[in-house]
Amino acid sequence: MLNDTKTRMEKSIHVLQEELGTIRTGRANATLLDHVTVSYYGADMPINQVAGVSIPEPRMIVISPWEKTMLKEIEKAIQQSDLGLTPSSDGEVIRLTLPELTEDRRHELVKQARQYGEQAKIAVRNIRRDANDDVKKQLKEKDISEDESKRLQDQIQELTDRCISNIDQVVEHKEKEIMTI
Repeated sequence: MLNDTKTRMEKSIHVLQEELGTIRTGRANATLLDHVTVSYYGADMPINQVAGVSIPEPRMIVISPWEKTMLKEIEKAIQQSDLGLTPSSDGEVIRLTLPELTEDRRHELVKQARQYGEQAKIAVRNIRRDANDDVKKQLKEKDISEDESKRLQDQIQELTDRCISNIDQVVEHKEKEIMTI
Protein backbone atom coordinates (compact mmCIF):
# COMPACT_ATOMS: atom_id res chain seq x y z
CA MET A 1 0.00 0.00 0.00
CA LEU A 2 2.82 2.44 0.82
CA ASN A 3 4.49 1.71 -2.52
CA ASP A 4 1.27 2.54 -4.35
CA THR A 5 0.93 5.79 -2.38
CA LYS A 6 4.56 6.70 -3.09
CA THR A 7 4.14 5.97 -6.82
CA ARG A 8 1.01 8.13 -7.04
CA MET A 9 2.73 11.02 -5.23
CA GLU A 10 5.78 10.77 -7.51
CA LYS A 11 3.46 10.91 -10.53
CA SER A 12 2.03 14.18 -9.17
CA ILE A 13 5.54 15.63 -9.04
CA HIS A 14 6.25 14.37 -12.57
CA VAL A 15 3.06 16.03 -13.87
CA LEU A 16 4.10 19.26 -12.14
CA GLN A 17 7.50 19.15 -13.86
CA GLU A 18 5.81 18.64 -17.23
CA GLU A 19 3.45 21.58 -16.61
CA LEU A 20 6.31 23.82 -15.51
CA GLY A 21 8.20 22.84 -18.67
CA THR A 22 5.49 24.50 -20.75
CA ILE A 23 5.99 27.85 -19.00
CA ARG A 24 8.16 30.08 -21.11
CA THR A 25 11.30 31.48 -19.54
CA GLY A 26 13.83 33.87 -21.02
CA ARG A 27 15.63 30.91 -22.59
CA ALA A 28 14.50 28.74 -25.48
CA ASN A 29 13.40 25.27 -24.46
CA ALA A 30 12.12 22.49 -26.73
CA THR A 31 9.48 21.51 -24.15
CA LEU A 32 7.61 24.72 -25.01
CA LEU A 33 6.35 22.92 -28.11
CA ASP A 34 5.31 19.69 -26.35
CA HIS A 35 1.63 20.58 -26.17
CA VAL A 36 1.43 21.96 -29.74
CA THR A 37 0.02 19.33 -32.08
CA VAL A 38 0.01 19.13 -35.88
CA SER A 39 -2.38 17.22 -38.13
CA TYR A 40 -0.24 14.50 -39.71
CA TYR A 41 -2.08 12.17 -42.10
CA GLY A 42 -5.28 12.58 -40.12
CA ALA A 43 -3.76 12.14 -36.65
CA ASP A 44 -2.74 14.88 -34.23
CA MET A 45 0.96 14.54 -33.45
CA PRO A 46 3.29 16.61 -31.25
CA ILE A 47 5.72 18.72 -33.28
CA ASN A 48 8.73 16.78 -31.99
CA GLN A 49 7.36 13.66 -33.69
CA VAL A 50 7.11 15.21 -37.16
CA ALA A 51 10.19 17.46 -37.06
CA GLY A 52 13.58 17.92 -35.49
CA VAL A 53 13.63 20.62 -32.80
CA SER A 54 16.92 22.30 -31.93
CA ILE A 55 18.10 25.27 -29.88
CA PRO A 56 21.00 26.93 -31.77
CA GLU A 57 20.90 30.10 -29.63
CA PRO A 58 19.62 30.84 -26.12
CA ARG A 59 16.51 32.61 -27.44
CA MET A 60 15.81 30.73 -30.68
CA ILE A 61 14.11 27.44 -31.54
CA VAL A 62 14.64 25.91 -34.98
CA ILE A 63 12.14 23.35 -36.28
CA SER A 64 13.22 21.18 -39.23
CA PRO A 65 10.25 19.21 -40.61
CA TRP A 66 11.08 15.72 -41.84
CA GLU A 67 8.69 16.27 -44.73
CA LYS A 68 8.64 19.63 -46.51
CA THR A 69 4.85 19.36 -46.85
CA MET A 70 4.56 19.71 -43.06
CA LEU A 71 6.14 23.19 -43.01
CA LYS A 72 2.85 25.09 -43.47
CA GLU A 73 0.98 22.80 -41.04
CA ILE A 74 3.58 23.35 -38.30
CA GLU A 75 3.54 27.13 -38.87
CA LYS A 76 -0.25 27.16 -38.62
CA ALA A 77 -0.24 25.06 -35.43
CA ILE A 78 2.28 27.40 -33.74
CA GLN A 79 0.27 30.48 -34.71
CA GLN A 80 -2.93 28.93 -33.33
CA SER A 81 -1.26 27.85 -30.08
CA ASP A 82 -1.19 29.90 -26.88
CA LEU A 83 2.59 30.46 -27.15
CA GLY A 84 2.28 33.97 -28.54
CA LEU A 85 5.20 33.38 -30.92
CA THR A 86 5.33 34.20 -34.62
CA PRO A 87 7.12 31.57 -36.71
CA SER A 88 9.33 32.65 -39.61
CA SER A 89 10.03 30.18 -42.40
CA ASP A 90 12.64 30.16 -45.13
CA GLY A 91 11.13 27.18 -46.97
CA GLU A 92 13.47 24.72 -45.23
CA VAL A 93 13.13 25.36 -41.49
CA ILE A 94 10.94 27.35 -39.11
CA ARG A 95 12.58 29.74 -36.66
CA LEU A 96 10.94 30.89 -33.44
CA THR A 97 12.60 33.84 -31.74
CA LEU A 98 11.65 34.32 -28.12
CA PRO A 99 11.35 38.00 -27.21
CA GLU A 100 12.70 39.35 -23.91
CA LEU A 101 10.21 38.91 -21.09
CA THR A 102 9.08 42.08 -19.36
CA GLU A 103 9.24 42.30 -15.58
CA ASP A 104 5.43 42.14 -15.34
CA ARG A 105 5.31 39.07 -17.57
CA ARG A 106 7.97 37.38 -15.44
CA HIS A 107 5.86 37.98 -12.32
CA GLU A 108 2.77 36.56 -14.08
CA LEU A 109 4.74 33.43 -15.03
CA VAL A 110 5.98 33.04 -11.44
CA LYS A 111 2.35 33.21 -10.24
CA GLN A 112 1.41 30.57 -12.80
CA ALA A 113 4.28 28.33 -11.62
CA ARG A 114 3.11 28.72 -8.01
CA GLN A 115 -0.44 27.79 -9.03
CA TYR A 116 0.84 24.60 -10.66
CA GLY A 117 2.80 23.89 -7.47
CA GLU A 118 -0.29 24.39 -5.33
CA GLN A 119 -2.31 22.04 -7.57
CA ALA A 120 0.41 19.40 -7.15
CA LYS A 121 0.33 19.84 -3.35
CA ILE A 122 -3.44 19.41 -3.36
CA ALA A 123 -3.06 16.22 -5.41
CA VAL A 124 -0.47 14.88 -2.93
CA ARG A 125 -2.73 15.73 0.03
CA ASN A 126 -5.65 13.96 -1.65
CA ILE A 127 -3.46 10.88 -2.14
CA ARG A 128 -2.52 11.07 1.57
CA ARG A 129 -6.21 11.26 2.52
CA ASP A 130 -7.01 8.21 0.36
CA ALA A 131 -4.13 6.24 1.90
CA ASN A 132 -5.17 7.18 5.45
CA ASP A 133 -8.77 6.19 4.65
CA ASP A 134 -7.49 2.78 3.50
CA VAL A 135 -5.54 2.36 6.75
CA LYS A 136 -8.60 3.31 8.84
CA LYS A 137 -10.73 0.89 6.84
CA GLN A 138 -8.24 -1.93 7.49
CA LEU A 139 -8.24 -1.05 11.20
CA LYS A 140 -12.04 -1.05 11.29
CA GLU A 141 -12.12 -4.46 9.60
CA LYS A 142 -9.54 -5.69 12.14
CA ASP A 143 -7.00 -6.47 9.38
CA ILE A 144 -4.31 -4.49 11.25
CA SER A 145 -3.68 -3.47 14.86
CA GLU A 146 -3.93 0.08 16.21
CA ASP A 147 -0.14 0.25 16.53
CA GLU A 148 0.27 -0.81 12.92
CA SER A 149 -2.35 1.74 11.87
CA LYS A 150 -0.51 4.52 13.71
CA ARG A 151 2.84 3.45 12.20
CA LEU A 152 1.39 3.40 8.66
CA GLN A 153 -0.23 6.82 9.09
CA ASP A 154 3.09 8.23 10.34
CA GLN A 155 4.90 6.78 7.31
CA ILE A 156 2.25 8.23 4.99
CA GLN A 157 2.70 11.65 6.62
CA GLU A 158 6.51 11.46 6.25
CA LEU A 159 6.09 10.57 2.57
CA THR A 160 3.66 13.48 2.12
CA ASP A 161 6.06 15.92 3.81
CA ARG A 162 8.93 14.77 1.56
CA CYS A 163 6.84 15.13 -1.60
CA ILE A 164 5.60 18.61 -0.64
CA SER A 165 9.19 19.62 0.05
CA ASN A 166 10.17 18.32 -3.42
CA ILE A 167 7.32 20.29 -4.98
CA ASP A 168 8.50 23.47 -3.24
CA GLN A 169 12.04 22.89 -4.54
CA VAL A 170 10.86 22.28 -8.11
CA VAL A 171 8.71 25.43 -8.10
CA GLU A 172 11.48 27.50 -6.50
CA HIS A 173 13.93 26.33 -9.18
CA LYS A 174 11.45 27.30 -11.92
CA GLU A 175 10.90 30.73 -10.30
CA LYS A 176 14.66 31.39 -10.36
CA GLU A 177 14.79 30.28 -13.99
CA ILE A 178 11.94 32.64 -14.91
CA MET A 179 13.40 35.63 -13.05
CA THR A 180 16.91 35.17 -14.48
CA ILE A 181 17.51 37.69 -17.24
